[in-house]
Amino acid sequence: MAGNSEILEGLEREEESDDLFEFGDDLELNQFDGLPYSSRYYRLLQERKTLPVWKYRHEFMTLLENNQILIVSGTTKTGKSTQIPQWCAEFCLSAQYQHGVVVCSQIHRRQAIDLALRVADEMDVNIGHEIGYSIPLETCCSNDTILRFCTDDVLLREMMSDPLLEHYGVVVIDQAHERTVNTDLLLGLLREVLLQRPELRVVVLSAPPASDTLLTHYGNVPCLHLDAPCAGEVIHSNSSSAESFYSALRLALEVHRSREPGDVAVFLASEQEVVCACNILTKEASRMSVSLGELTAVPLCPGHTGMCPPITESPQKSRRVFVSCSQSEDLFWLVDTITFVIDTGVEKRLVSVYNPRVRASSEVLRPISQCQAEIRKRLTGSTGKCFCLYPEDVQLPAEIPPRILESNITSTALYLKRMEMAGIGHCDFISRPDPEGLMQALEELDYLAALDNDGNLSEMGIIMSELPLDPQMAKALLASCEFDCASEMLTIAAMLTAPSCFIDPPVGMVTEVMLCHMKFQHPEGDHFTLINIYNTFKRSQKEPYFSQEQWCEEYFLCCDALQTADAIRAQLTDILKRIELPISEAAFGTKTNTLNIKRALLAGFFMQMARDVDGSGNYFMLLNKHVAQVHRLSGYGAKAHKLGLPEWVLFHEYNLSDNNCIRTVTQISAQAFLQMAPQYFFCNLPPSESKEILQHILDRDRTGNARTKPQPAAIETKTEEGESHDRCVIQ
Repeated sequence: MAGNSEILEGLEREEESDDLFEFGDDLELNQFDGLPYSSRYYRLLQERKTLPVWKYRHEFMTLLENNQILIVSGTTKTGKSTQIPQWCAEFCLSAQYQHGVVVCSQIHRRQAIDLALRVADEMDVNIGHEIGYSIPLETCCSNDTILRFCTDDVLLREMMSDPLLEHYGVVVIDQAHERTVNTDLLLGLLREVLLQRPELRVVVLSAPPASDTLLTHYGNVPCLHLDAPCAGEVIHSNSSSAESFYSALRLALEVHRSREPGDVAVFLASEQEVVCACNILTKEASRMSVSLGELTAVPLCPGHTGMCPPITESPQKSRRVFVSCSQSEDLFWLVDTITFVIDTGVEKRLVSVYNPRVRASSEVLRPISQCQAEIRKRLTGSTGKCFCLYPEDVQLPAEIPPRILESNITSTALYLKRMEMAGIGHCDFISRPDPEGLMQALEELDYLAALDNDGNLSEMGIIMSELPLDPQMAKALLASCEFDCASEMLTIAAMLTAPSCFIDPPVGMVTEVMLCHMKFQHPEGDHFTLINIYNTFKRSQKEPYFSQEQWCEEYFLCCDALQTADAIRAQLTDILKRIELPISEAAFGTKTNTLNIKRALLAGFFMQMARDVDGSGNYFMLLNKHVAQVHRLSGYGAKAHKLGLPEWVLFHEYNLSDNNCIRTVTQISAQAFLQMAPQYFFCNLPPSESKEILQHILDRDRTGNARTKPQPAAIETKTEEGESHDRCVIQ
């Protein structure tokens, strides 16, 4: 690689010249944009040199030149996430970008944006030009971008059109220790890409001990171990996980009353607890003496849009309490004022349940990993205090459990099938998915007509993979194009993909919030209610006296979530137009439109049908023979005692831990289900009274020639025995 030796030889000279530089001298030219460096560049350069990663710069560049894969192991605040991508950009520049530029994946949108802004500042270039970022629904890049930060899902989708990532010379995978599904997929697929592109370099940034697992997986590859920042005083307690939430809040308030300077970081179990804790802390702070100074609760939670305000300098005589949860440790890389850390030591994770034929999710409370615990302890530096609200001798798991072992992997299976078509037929998983879960995923894709008779992607499957939706929702959206209700289905898909627009009722206002939300309820079900909310939200844009934020506040709805849904809807609309699928005019409210929306929903979600077995809301699910209640926030849950519940419903989600509830429920007729469900799916349903009722309806319709004829889009589909049927439309 031409020029690499010159960079390596010049590193020591550069550091010597940096030390001798005085601000009165002529400014050097920036190698990336050809302009003179600003004085700020040199100030930031002195800060960069104090980072633990800096002393490994020469060693890193040598290893990068001589190895295809390089692992860098270090905790938060070592500087690896800001410095290493810059050094990779220098490496690509030395080769005149003949092998490509640099991309750095992150697991959080917020992290990708913040790192891009910081690195652009340190490199003294413009954001959106030499340095850029790409996150879902937002891109800030140009043809001149030589270092791009993006979320791991964005990079995966880019591989669909560029499977060998030929645009890049170096791929940096950050936060590999978090073991997200997308990051694990990237790490597995890149092994195959490296075989076909020997000039490509892959740098994996991780935290110990997860880096040891990666080293074992990749074999004889170099691993650069960075010195960890010193931890301060660590104090353990014997609190149980049941009382750790309030213990953490009491401790945060006691720290504030002690008047010891410094900000506080509190780690709770879930995003819901973060929201609740911020409300409590804000309320308690208003009651405190003014002499203690201002106490500000700052939610730092990646999963919720709009929950992460910009991190700025803390005002004098003010203390910030950063309230966070799992997967948020790396968001603290820019906060240098943390003196106290309060760690509850537990997290809530939503996991998929893979008992035979049970497709459900459950929220599990469990201890954090040693990896997370160590990162949190080192956020305070050597002079701070970390209060661990769990016993010192508690046994924490060494690493964060891989998400791919706990998630519904139907989307993953669809993506891998698409990559097979692109020539990347092997994914070298660090942790292989459960075989039963993989078989269920392929079975579901088969039911959705995403696979052909040979197990490859069908034409329908190819189009489904183009949509950034789960396969069931993608199939429902494509079906809506045939049923002339694409406009309404776009809204449903966007609302269910975005974070929930419903705000949890504040204490004492449950009834008032419920009454507000009931104004939007639609008699046909919750999917139709979501359309009502979105349409009313859009009309509020034209309201001369209220902003959208005021309108949402009045109706206890989340404005950020609705704005995200609006952006997702626009993105999905663009995709449908790009692949030249028809988008009908909105006709919401008509009888025909209502029927067509239900047909489109059934095309994707026929596996999620349930029947009220006793008229009291005990819904028996056809696929897994479990019984569940309608969630209390459902429109049917609110009016159950007044109007009664429908016998047959389609539901979007089944959660075991949430009081064994089905959520987002819409009334469906048995005849519509029989029309839309594939015959081979219906035949494979386990025996039950509900199936017998459906079979009776089917037999009666056949003998009476009263069954609804298939729509024109219907084609024949297979059964297990190979017979042909015409019952399933939109195949």
